Amino acid sequence: MVSRGEDSALQGLAAACVGVGGKGGSDTSHIGDQGVAIVGLCDVDGGTLTKKGREFPDAKQYNDFREMLDQLGDKVDIVTVSTPDHTHASAALRAMKMKKHVYCQKPMTWSIREARMMRETAEEMGVVTQMGNQGTAEDGLRESVEIIQSGAIGDVAEVHIWSNRPIWPQGKGRPSGEDPIPEDLNWDAWIGPAPMRPFKKGEYHSFNWRGWVDFGTGALGDMACHTTNMPVMALKLWDPIAVTAVKNPGIFEGETYPASSSLMFEFPEREGLPACKFYWYDGGELPPEDVLAQLPKSFQRRIAAQKEGGGKTSGSLVLGSKGALFSPDDYGARHVLLPETDFADYKMPAQTLPRIPFKAGGDERHKWEFVSSCKGEYEPGTMSNFSYAGRLTETILAGNLAMRSEEGKRIEWNAKELMSPNVPEVNQFVQREYRDGWEA
Repeated sequence: MVSRGEDSALQGLAAACVGVGGKGGSDTSHIGDQGVAIVGLCDVDGGTLTKKGREFPDAKQYNDFREMLDQLGDKVDIVTVSTPDHTHASAALRAMKMKKHVYCQKPMTWSIREARMMRETAEEMGVVTQMGNQGTAEDGLRESVEIIQSGAIGDVAEVHIWSNRPIWPQGKGRPSGEDPIPEDLNWDAWIGPAPMRPFKKGEYHSFNWRGWVDFGTGALGDMACHTTNMPVMALKLWDPIAVTAVKNPGIFEGETYPASSSLMFEFPEREGLPACKFYWYDGGELPPEDVLAQLPKSFQRRIAAQKEGGGKTSGSLVLGSKGALFSPDDYGARHVLLPETDFADYKMPAQTLPRIPFKAGGDERHKWEFVSSCKGEYEPGTMSNFSYAGRLTETILAGNLAMRSEEGKRIEWNAKELMSPNVPEVNQFVQREYRDGWEA
């Protein structure tokens, strides 16, 4: 394994990292581990910035990514973006327009329109990009895609995916009053392009923002870039023609996503594949009993425990005409072919997707793929590049539009134009105006 910064002078790659706490902490370290010089660190939280600065003492520190990008400019080749969802596009678009390679955490964007803009900008600028859904780097996910595309389970007309999220508050209104802003927190920069609101301790920064519609994308946005990744890739589940909130308590007081929801996405025939419905469940919601009955017995016991108040499960079940593929892993890294007796002697199909040669955990392999592609040393390039990840994100975030409408309302979706022709009131949520000064 290459030591941090060891060959940075030879390779000439340097990175500026936006958001260096939580997931951003490991993102920054992993990029450094691949021989990239970390020359800029940005975080709105002074304590987080100071802590990460001890690891990279030569990096300049900032609490506003606009200032960092303006000042470092030509000194930077790579920008990582590991902030709350609502600032992803503002930072990443700015970086790509400066011709920087960009690694951006999932979901790629807060809004559907931003995902389209990110995809188009990446293609226009010709930069290397990668979204942080690290399951893409796993051999198991790529094997699952090959199995499904080989026809082993037949024609697929249904996909069921459930999540153990949210693990943060949802289904609540905005708190009253305000608290003093900590001296080491740049609250204006944390709000970024979103509408300004008062600081309330523990409500938004640094974790619970995921449930607030102004900042996060809820359970669906947070996890579906992981859990739907494998079936979306295998089945080309782009551009749904409709989405329905089967169970929808609604956006609570216009502030937070519901505590639980069930959604149905509809996809037409595409590239020779049959029409398909994709069902999403979160907050403890589960697929129907006849679907759960097809799972391995060991996992059915976990489901039974969940129904009795035990820990929530996550899973992905792809139902075909000849069998099913089940992944009990949030990242699609493991799979079981069902019924297991029917596939006891199953032999893997011919490999059609590349495998990452770097040996490490999935998250680090994902960074290796990105950095090696930036260096021009890895010919296949990044698999979760913005051309792919942008389409994945557009598909997923269309589901959040359904939560803006009434339960059971079928929202037709024109993916090309990014608008609903039959429920026009949801179109205002496809994008939003940025707060002055935060335009990309």
